[in-house]
Amino acid sequence: MSHNVLEKGAAAAPVPENETEEQILARVRTNARRVRLRTWGLRIALIVLWLGSWELTATLWIDPFFYSKPSLIWARLVEWFTEGTQFGSIWLQIFTTVQEAVLGFLIGAVAGVVLGTLLGRSRYWADVLAPFIKALNAVPRIVLAALFIIWFGLGLSSKVATVVVLVFFAVFFNAFTGAREVDGNVINNARILGAGKRQVLTAIVLPSATTWILSSLHTAFGFALIGAVVGEYAGASKGLGLLISNAQGTFDSAGIYAGMIIITVIALLAEWGIGMAEGKLLKWRPSQAQSSHGI
Repeated sequence: MSHNVLEKGAAAAPVPENETEEQILARVRTNARRVRLRTWGLRIALIVLWLGSWELTATLWIDPFFYSKPSLIWARLVEWFTEGTQFGSIWLQIFTTVQEAVLGFLIGAVAGVVLGTLLGRSRYWADVLAPFIKALNAVPRIVLAALFIIWFGLGLSSKVATVVVLVFFAVFFNAFTGAREVDGNVINNARILGAGKRQVLTAIVLPSATTWILSSLHTAFGFALIGAVVGEYAGASKGLGLLISNAQGTFDSAGIYAGMIIITVIALLAEWGIGMAEGKLLKWRPSQAQSSHGI
């Protein structure tokens, strides 16, 4: 009796169909799309909750003169982008800061990669120069920014110099470590096969240190923006740092937040561009687990 029942149940059960490759890919894409939508939905919900609680708190309990609130910050942004600022068009201020950051970033990154790689492969010169590099890295950047203004004036050069100092050390130490981490057996095998010092450096050391170098660039561009703003804050005739400094002097907390938001958007766009470049340059690298792309 029970045997017949089991046979009937097995006959009634649906037989699973074998999925085709197209169906599997479609299901994977659908699941990935759902995860992205859920992730962005949660992000937007957190932003709305944060801004809403801030607006409500500043309206009912705290003084918006000191803490501002999202509606006042939005009004300041609209004013800057429609009517301009006290120092001219907002686009001029953005262009000035981005120009300073990009120029300093390029100079500092190239210098950091070159010197970091060379010293990473030369233990003798690394030991000789180590105290001087550590001493320069220990000097407060705000002091250097003040000195650069005295030396180069309020123009572009002093801001670029400040950015170079910040970017250089961020890239240098990563390039130095990446060059030191190269497998010695690979270098020895290349030398046995007749590779010279230049070939070892360009064909083995630099590609091996690329991951370290590109990783440092994400942080370095943030430092570049910080350097540009700090330089403008110390003394400038235009730029986002000048806007923030002027807002502080006039107790315009909404203006300070507005300047911070613009700088943050620029940094996120730069981060996206560097990430795209990193993906193209490191196509040879084995794919990492999804968890490695988190915080």
